[in-house]
Amino acid sequence: MTASHDPSAALLSCAAPAGSDPNVYRTLLESTRAIPWRIDWASMRFTYIGPQIEALLGWTPQSWISVEDWAARIHEEDRQKTVDFCVAQSQQGVDHEADYRALTRDGDWVWIRDVVHVVRRPDGSVEALVGFMFDITERKQAEDKILQLQRELETLSYRDSLTGVANRRMFDTLYPVEWAKARALGEPLSLVVVDIDYFKQYNDHYGHVQGDECLRRVAQVLDQGASRARDLCARLGGEEFVLLLPATGEDVAHGVAERCRRLLAREAIPHARSGAGRSVTVSMGVGSIVPGVHDDAAVFLDRIDRRLYQAKSEGRDRVCGAEA
Repeated sequence: MTASHDPSAALLSCAAPAGSDPNVYRTLLESTRAIPWRIDWASMRFTYIGPQIEALLGWTPQSWISVEDWAARIHEEDRQKTVDFCVAQSQQGVDHEADYRALTRDGDWVWIRDVVHVVRRPDGSVEALVGFMFDITERKQAEDKILQLQRELETLSYRDSLTGVANRRMFDTLYPVEWAKARALGEPLSLVVVDIDYFKQYNDHYGHVQGDECLRRVAQVLDQGASRARDLCARLGGEEFVLLLPATGEDVAHGVAERCRRLLAREAIPHARSGAGRSVTVSMGVGSIVPGVHDDAAVFLDRIDRRLYQAKSEGRDRVCGAEA
């Protein structure tokens, strides 16, 4: 018996109380947005599927012959895991639910939730599967939107809101990871710590609005200078930045720092109160290490920070790669 015969008697025999009017239950089943169905376990053929299926997916009730039709109308990315799960649960006699994308006749897809009940004979053997299909597309779209917003918020939590580059939290998260990776692989790891020269004087002269714009432009230059996939430009706070350069030796790191200085010089951001020229400049401390078992990431960062302040004490607008 297929979906084209006995349109609801088989399902109603499982759902309607004894002595009740089956026509009432047929009306209820076929007026709800949930789509009822029944599959005979022995033949794996549909004995009933609600007429609402055609309005939702475009496939006529008569076209739902067997479980092969059901499986073929599941999105290929969801098909195998959905079929495997439902078959395993049904074989064990366990009621279950499954969410998947069902293909429509015109090539689109709809999110479906199948709620399945296993009907057993008095001896415990499986007689049939009965259930309801629910259109959960709107719910899934809402859930996807929430997940997208959560991902965006997570991204924002690692981004400096003013400059758009990574923030201190991101650096503090990635630095120990890259340190451990460099130690495990025996690769060099480099840091460049950057400070904008005479930034307080810039703010005092041009105002904080222009000062924020200066920070943004410097951040863009540094981010452009550290341009490889694993390189990270982060704002540590105030006018201080750091470049995290994995798998980078000292010569290359020094070259990245000098490139950033050249790029900033091309920007030619006016600075009338600078003691290092007539435009905005930066001082940099740079260093590289192949971390050993006894090396400490915090100690190395402090070493590079001291080189930065040495660059500032030597006149600013320069890169310092060694302590005095």
